[in-house]
Amino acid sequence: MSTYADRLSALRAELGRRKLDGFIIPLTDEHMSEYVGDYAQRLAWLTGFGGSAGNAAVLMEDAAMFTDGRYKVQVRQQVDGSLYSYEDVPRVKVGDWLAGKAKEGARIGYDAWLHTPNFVRAAEKALAKKKVSLVPVEENPVDAVWADQPDPSPAPIYIHEEGLAGRSSRDKRAEIASWVQEKGADAVVIAALDSIAWLFNIRGKDVVHTPVALSFAVVAGDGSARLFIDPDKVPADVEAALGSDVSVEPRTSFGAALKDYGGRTVVADPDTCVAAIFQLLDEGGATVIRDRDPVALPKAVKNEAELSGSRSAHLRDGAAISRFLKWLDEEAPKGELDELGAAARLAEIRGESNILRDTSFETISAAGPNAALPHYRVDEASNRKLEPNGIFLCDSGGQYDDGTTDITRTIIVGDPTAEMKDRFTRVLKGHIALATAVFPEGTSGGQLDAFARQYLWQAGLDYGHGTGHGVGSFLGVHEGPQRISAANYPGSGASEPLQAGMILSNEPGYYKEGAYGIRIENLVIVEEREIDGAEGKFFGFETITLAPIDLDLVEPSLLTEAERTWLNDYHAEVRAKIGPQMKDDEERSWLEAATRAI
Repeated sequence: MSTYADRLSALRAELGRRKLDGFIIPLTDEHMSEYVGDYAQRLAWLTGFGGSAGNAAVLMEDAAMFTDGRYKVQVRQQVDGSLYSYEDVPRVKVGDWLAGKAKEGARIGYDAWLHTPNFVRAAEKALAKKKVSLVPVEENPVDAVWADQPDPSPAPIYIHEEGLAGRSSRDKRAEIASWVQEKGADAVVIAALDSIAWLFNIRGKDVVHTPVALSFAVVAGDGSARLFIDPDKVPADVEAALGSDVSVEPRTSFGAALKDYGGRTVVADPDTCVAAIFQLLDEGGATVIRDRDPVALPKAVKNEAELSGSRSAHLRDGAAISRFLKWLDEEAPKGELDELGAAARLAEIRGESNILRDTSFETISAAGPNAALPHYRVDEASNRKLEPNGIFLCDSGGQYDDGTTDITRTIIVGDPTAEMKDRFTRVLKGHIALATAVFPEGTSGGQLDAFARQYLWQAGLDYGHGTGHGVGSFLGVHEGPQRISAANYPGSGASEPLQAGMILSNEPGYYKEGAYGIRIENLVIVEEREIDGAEGKFFGFETITLAPIDLDLVEPSLLTEAERTWLNDYHAEVRAKIGPQMKDDEERSWLEAATRAI
């Protein structure tokens, strides 16, 4: 099937054979992962959409793509509007759209291994109004028509050394077992891939950008565990390291194994455990407690070994970024450099360390108006040259054994306009305000979000994304439960109290549609602050990302003396810690100039 129209027709024919009137296709896997393996790229195969979040719904006469504001432009570029309507989330929900389009009595299929129970419940409620039923399928119909669908990755797992992890897997499992006992339960199901990787001190290569392995786990109240993973992926030395308390069982047996828990109480997270898990536990007669994944918080609160590793990774990565910025400073003014070329050169420079495992996400290499799209992804069709007197935004990150990085730098090629300098400096002022924030115990990221926006607000400006996300320790570049975001409601992550040891991004921005975009991103560690006379515990941030901020975009007159001091001190730290890693005097001279005091 060479065209997306052919694929859609084939899916509709398959639905007809199954006596289904429609089907829902999400962009996720059996673990609710942000990034998924090639075998799970069903949405991309069917529609052509290459974003990292979205859904499609297919009926016999209609079909729709559901994406949020981040992908408003991208979805229209990649998905044929004659085949799919474009629906904006959250204004339009999948269930509501289906209820409005499906005929009374219709049967809409869904794969219970690819949706949360909350999604299923909401869709069932919306469809019930039209007497439309939501039907779980035995086999995904997309898989049935995807003739050359890749197999799941066969890559073996490996041990993440305790010196980097900071704790043994046995110790971590004992903590989770105590939590299970406190809940009055017998076991907990862990389905999130990064939680499993952290808990068992293993890493894998099954998902691009994130070093995890396709697996499920069940941890009992005595600390023993069942790890469901393809046994061929577990070398003998890894199985030995896991120990006798961990039984390795085939991933394909996980569904049947859930029925073993009849008469027992099992905890499962409705945000990371798919609907099929709850359905199978119910069918087996288990009592199910819905609660948050108990690994999420201890994974987010890094220990000293993880923090030390992250600092080391950022020093290494900061040197690579600085060399890239020097190269960009020399090449971009020639007028021949494009977004793809810049991204390729950055990957090459990062790889020179010989210890880069992967990028932590697909590099955002965006010039001019493309930089106004916060989640832009360059391809051959969208590729632009870095034009004179234009802005170039580069958001990128690396995966190293000792840490995960994520950094955004905005560069002017030539001379900026007064407006560009004003907007950049307002973003910088917000970045500094958040970097220097001091706050009491119990403060959430949602309470800090306005710190980064205030100077844009003063000019009647804002940005449409969160200010910060959690970051893993050689794990996911986007990690909960903490966030810095205006979307401060229970369960959003922005309501999670910040704790010492958490790593977050600090990335305010500004985007002028059709013209340019600005973002300044560093990663920070939450740390306890000693304050004379303090009544209670207080926290602040340690900035660990070290690379020059483009001074040619700064309007010094808009900075206060304290802000100027912060910027100069930050650049002095860049010189002191990154300078020794520069390869020669020419690179060091460039860095000196790029981090000069203003």
